[in-house]
Amino acid sequence: MPTEYPEEFKRKVIRRYEKGDSIKSLSQELSIAQSTIYHWRKLYCSIQTPQRTYTPKEFDAISRRLEKLEHEIEIIQATGYLEEIPLQRKLKMLEQMYRTDESPYSVHELCEALGVARGTFYNHIFRRADRSEREKEQEELMIKVQQIFDDSQQRFGAEKIRTVLGQSGVHVSAKRISSIMQELDLQSIRTNAKKQYKKQQQYRKQNLLAREFTADHPNQIWVSDITYFKVSGYWVYLCVILDLFSRKIIGYRVSRNASTNLVTTTFRNAYQERGRPKNLTFHSDRGKQYTSGAFTQLLQSIGVKQSFSATGRPRDNAVAETFFSTFKKEEAYRREYTSEQSFRKSVEQYIQFYNEVRPHQTLKYLTPQAFEDKHYARIIENLCSNNVME
Repeated sequence: MPTEYPEEFKRKVIRRYEKGDSIKSLSQELSIAQSTIYHWRKLYCSIQTPQRTYTPKEFDAISRRLEKLEHEIEIIQATGYLEEIPLQRKLKMLEQMYRTDESPYSVHELCEALGVARGTFYNHIFRRADRSEREKEQEELMIKVQQIFDDSQQRFGAEKIRTVLGQSGVHVSAKRISSIMQELDLQSIRTNAKKQYKKQQQYRKQNLLAREFTADHPNQIWVSDITYFKVSGYWVYLCVILDLFSRKIIGYRVSRNASTNLVTTTFRNAYQERGRPKNLTFHSDRGKQYTSGAFTQLLQSIGVKQSFSATGRPRDNAVAETFFSTFKKEEAYRREYTSEQSFRKSVEQYIQFYNEVRPHQTLKYLTPQAFEDKHYARIIENLCSNNVME
């Protein structure tokens, strides 16, 4: 029958081993099999860490727990869910945890957990205070500009408002005031007031769709938007134009710059390829690319009516927003782009898939291309029927 040794005796033997006695000498002295002492070493030999001392049994349990957590993290990363969370939302969540009193997490741990660069997080924290101050100052200035404009019964322009502000100790440029007036849609009286009034009524930033995302035929209403994606450390921008009738992407362009030229070139190409359609309405958000003088004048020159989403209401341009969301979930977040060229190729292939292969629920599960083809086939059929009857 094997000998049963007291727990304290086993621990004393292992303490002697830890102080330098060999297992062989302990075995000979105590008449205990070396295999038994090796087994005790596994159970009782202490493992030192900066935080505390562990027995092998405790250390094994921690190792198994660590391995399990690593597998869980791998699963979370493999799903791609973290990549679907917008960066601004991640930064907001991290900021809340960072500012919590007695937070147990370091900035390094917080950023690594959500895949955010520490530099990006610090810029968000430090710039936020400055931005808040600037926003507060801008809001106060906008109130003063509006008040002076109203007090003048809508007569004063930027230069006169600048003079009045200067008299009260507020010194800003006429250019800044002009920008504020444009944002507030304040138009002073001019010598060509009648002409300007008619032009404003015709081309003011109206939402002509009012979230009615339907069209009776192709090339009646186009919607457009710009999104961005990070590739190899820099941002690339994707502009798309979508025909509201068939939900077909009729124009797109990738660029490293979110410029007016990006929107203008995308529109010109689509306009030519679609046969220079008449009675067209073009809808977008109020991004500077779409409200720029160059783009607005282009649309006016060819008789295209321009429609805009209300400020801060992305649902006013929901169809374009939905396409970008679908593109990112079904394509962009599933790829590892090594260059701008690889991103361009991915966009090209996905848009072809979207237009010609992917069924669309709004179109009764036809593809955008099939939906358009069906429409034109119906027109041809009607024409043929009318000719036969004649």
